[in-house]
Amino acid sequence: MLAKRIIPCLDVRDGRVVKGTRFINLRDAGNPVERADFYNREGADEIVFLDITASVEKRRAIVDVVEKTAEVVFIPLTVGGGIDSVDFMQELLNSGADKVSLNTAALKDPGLIQAGAERFGSQCIVAAIDARRTEHSSTGGSHSWEVYSHGGRTPAGRDVVEWAKEVEKLGAGEILLTSMDADGTLDGYDTALLAVVSDAVGIPVIASGGAGKLEHLYEALTDGKAHAVLAASILHYGTYSIAEIKEYLSQKGLPVRPVQN
Repeated sequence: MLAKRIIPCLDVRDGRVVKGTRFINLRDAGNPVERADFYNREGADEIVFLDITASVEKRRAIVDVVEKTAEVVFIPLTVGGGIDSVDFMQELLNSGADKVSLNTAALKDPGLIQAGAERFGSQCIVAAIDARRTEHSSTGGSHSWEVYSHGGRTPAGRDVVEWAKEVEKLGAGEILLTSMDADGTLDGYDTALLAVVSDAVGIPVIASGGAGKLEHLYEALTDGKAHAVLAASILHYGTYSIAEIKEYLSQKGLPVRPVQN
């Protein structure tokens, strides 16, 4: 069994790390380069930067963050937010990113995933999917989830399972799957969402949204069948360290990469 990955997520806005609940009520969580360096030294397996104010005029800010981070961090770095062209993917990869994460632009133009995979390889392309339970699925019975774009503000009119299958066919190497219902709540990942998508595709699924305690990460990796867990609040505000997370998962019988002292 492949080692389960622990991935800190840094939402970057105007050059600062922020964290909110269900994509709103953002709080400051520090300097992104310093946070990434800290998690690198703590034993994180990868780092994800998501530029949540990725308008054209602010793109330079995330490129600068990537360049500075690549100088001090030596684990895989994924960058997402506002990536709408192969040329911008190239700029980010040249700046030190190892992977790019596509969301809104890919929903508008699915061919962008294929173009990126053909040029850089599937291992460089992460399809980020933000999903919310539909109203009729919240009170029992069969569940369904709708995909959202534009930072969770706009329903895309797509079913999450069908979209996950499509991005895999287009060449995405991984899926970063965020539950909008669980994001920032600290109440646990949506394991039903994770499981249904993991069962539908053959590429790794990264769990995102809802981690509040160690048991939640274990549940995402077992009940949710995720290959990796993204975490933000529990790391940014010192609830747990990477070492504590890995020790817990190891004791529960899950393979994790050791933390180097």
